Amino acid sequence: MESHSDIGSMWVAAAILFGAYVMIFSEWLHRTYAALAGAVVMVGVGGWLGFYSQEAALLSIDSNTILLLMGMMLLVALLRPTGMFEYLAIRLAKAAGGNPKRLLIYLGVVISVLSMILDNVTTVIIFAPLTILVTRLLNLNPAPFLITLAMLSNIGGATTLVGDPPNIMIGSAAGIDFVTFLVNMAPIVAAPWVATLLILLVFFRKDLRPRNSEPVQFDLDEKKAIREPVLLGRMLAVMGLVVILFFTHSQLGYYPSFVSLIGLALALILVRPHADQLVTQVDWSILLFFASLFVIVGGVEATGLLDLIGERLAEAARYPNKMLVTALALMWVAAIVSALIDNIPFTVTMLPIIGALSAEGIDVYPFWWALAIGVALGGNGTHIGATANIVVVAQAEKSGVPGARITPMQWLRTGLPVMLVGLVAASLAFSLIYSTF
Repeated sequence: MESHSDIGSMWVAAAILFGAYVMIFSEWLHRTYAALAGAVVMVGVGGWLGFYSQEAALLSIDSNTILLLMGMMLLVALLRPTGMFEYLAIRLAKAAGGNPKRLLIYLGVVISVLSMILDNVTTVIIFAPLTILVTRLLNLNPAPFLITLAMLSNIGGATTLVGDPPNIMIGSAAGIDFVTFLVNMAPIVAAPWVATLLILLVFFRKDLRPRNSEPVQFDLDEKKAIREPVLLGRMLAVMGLVVILFFTHSQLGYYPSFVSLIGLALALILVRPHADQLVTQVDWSILLFFASLFVIVGGVEATGLLDLIGERLAEAARYPNKMLVTALALMWVAAIVSALIDNIPFTVTMLPIIGALSAEGIDVYPFWWALAIGVALGGNGTHIGATANIVVVAQAEKSGVPGARITPMQWLRTGLPVMLVGLVAASLAFSLIYSTF
């Protein structure tokens, strides 16, 4: 997208972004209405001032993210009638023995590992309804578990090349393979993952007490939870194919969204659900919210504000004695920006800048790792910092459990300290590994 370097346009776009965020965080309007209003204002003012056209606004919408969300929502909707989620919920509740802390740790480990294989959005879409079912069995508030689910999936997804969309872009731009990415990122990710889990256990300690004075007794038979075994067999075959394609999509040249649509098309042929009922299973408000947010962020990007931030970081990186400091600065700036806007535009902005430094003979690999962990940790800061966050917020609203709703300020009170602690832990690990950088 062509950008303009007009300072006035930058201020105007930033003001529109700020105004939209005030409405979203204050809940004066529903987040979808506020984002849509902000998008309309950004396009109208941007067209009037000449920094943002309607065509550019449409191109700014990340259709890969939108279609991935839609495809996975529909696949999960086709899985729900089989009883598989109830089966897994009972098994997980039994494994935790009714202990909420143990349940939170188990969920955190499972979601983190799966987010390394699948992308974190997919894992959250699958596990959010499962988490709600488990917490209902244990008579617990699902909100702390859903927040933990999103935050640890964001961090876990940073570990591998396929775990998070920015990682895929980084690997493609830098020519980094799966194993190289994993070996370099795993030690950096481990520290903030442990720190995040520990601080969440502290923050949610009151919610992690059993609601009942006596131990929970499970007399449920998980085998009886399966209502449609034939349908389940077909859907598991489809989901198995989807997992394989997600794991290999970069080698095949497929977008994650196309993988989800392949699975959806195959599932529709095998299951043949009623079309009108299936369409109602899509959370259209989430899709509209993200489309609107992409348009708002696209207006900010069009003014050249993100390019300006990247150029300032690149200037500092050219001083050999400041390489480590610059890499850490990149990590923190990436986190702060990603907490406020989508991490994909910032990643796209930094790719050619870091690539140009590589052309000058500078060892830029640590910059790639700093960028990847920064955008991942920044996503935990606010409820709109990552796609996974919005998914769990919407699931909490739909759960119908009293007190389960996650407000923007509630997330911020937890997310901001979690983000800062994670960044400190990642910075310490990064400094130890790249002390001679």
